[in-house]
Amino acid sequence: MHAGTRRHTARLIPALLAAGLLMTACGTGAGSSEAAGPAAKVTVTPAAGATPAKLGSPISVKADGGKLTTVDVKDDKGATVPGKLATDGTSWKSEGRVRPKTTYTVHTKATSAMGKESAATATFTTEQADKVNKLTNTPGDGQTVGTGMPVSILFDHPIAKDRRAEIEKALKVTTQPHVEGAWGWVTDWSGKDRIDWRPKDYWPAGTKVSVKGALSGVSSGAGGWFVRDYDFGFAIGADHKAVIDVPSHTLTMYENGKPVGSVKGSAGSVQDPTRGGVHTVRSKNAAETMDSATIGHGDEWMLDSQWVTHLTASGTFLHSAPWNKSLGVVNNSHGCFGMTTSDAKRVYDFLTVGSTVEVKGTASTKKTAVGNGLEVWQETWQQWQQRSALK
Repeated sequence: MHAGTRRHTARLIPALLAAGLLMTACGTGAGSSEAAGPAAKVTVTPAAGATPAKLGSPISVKADGGKLTTVDVKDDKGATVPGKLATDGTSWKSEGRVRPKTTYTVHTKATSAMGKESAATATFTTEQADKVNKLTNTPGDGQTVGTGMPVSILFDHPIAKDRRAEIEKALKVTTQPHVEGAWGWVTDWSGKDRIDWRPKDYWPAGTKVSVKGALSGVSSGAGGWFVRDYDFGFAIGADHKAVIDVPSHTLTMYENGKPVGSVKGSAGSVQDPTRGGVHTVRSKNAAETMDSATIGHGDEWMLDSQWVTHLTASGTFLHSAPWNKSLGVVNNSHGCFGMTTSDAKRVYDFLTVGSTVEVKGTASTKKTAVGNGLEVWQETWQQWQQRSALK
């Protein structure tokens, strides 16, 4: 029996040892959870608090003592804020900046260096902007325009000079096919700040253009802020242009560089010569009243005209002039190019917004300001490039 007992005891020893090892392993597992120490410390900037967060910064999340596994940020409308996690997993940064008067909720999950998982939620609200700066874009989204049309962005409030470079960087033009071009800062005829993008040369017909402005949360200076991003696109239509030869009283229409017809008319007189250079059609009206007071001639005339094609903002138009008995013979207008009603309609139908009209042989020596309409072609490519805030 003693021998048997010894044999039984001997058999139990390995089993007890195994059980002891198993208990030790289990004990180590429980102990490792405690030994893992504190969870990774997650910091969100801007920080939560009763005081509204300052504007002008992105949202950033940082994990000390571990790595971020999930970062989910939403604004108070439920929209997800895009961002990028660093390669080492220790930080995350939003693609844009915080918007004025917006509440953001940041959900995070992190794992410490010892494998301890944790989750946290942070909420903060940003301060209100003194002024919300909006923009008006030309052309409109989805519009088809002529081969001379610039991208033109007009701002509601002034843009401080020290903010222009950052705003220009936030604006992107993508074209299909690729077209070289550049942004330039302009003072609009209204006195407001404007930025235009013009191609180096005229657009190829059929070009597709996309414009994006990552402006949300960007300061425009003097208490002004942008509160949203912008995204619009347009297409370039047929290559239709016109050339006015002042001495011969003739407007010739061109399609793809070839003349397709001409009309006779009367350009500006010696006292009020038609402005020279290359103009861009900025708008059109089927019917309009010509008021002398709008161009500094008091109450000299008030005439009804049809098929009015607008070039400069200051009043250089192509239009019907049935009252003029010297069309095609004498240049006697106040700077416009007047035609018969039928010829004015023909020109009106041929030229689209964004088409160019070049005036040659005029006695005018006035330089037309770029902001006096969409007059980006009044300057050479080298001159235009100097308007960039990034030069």
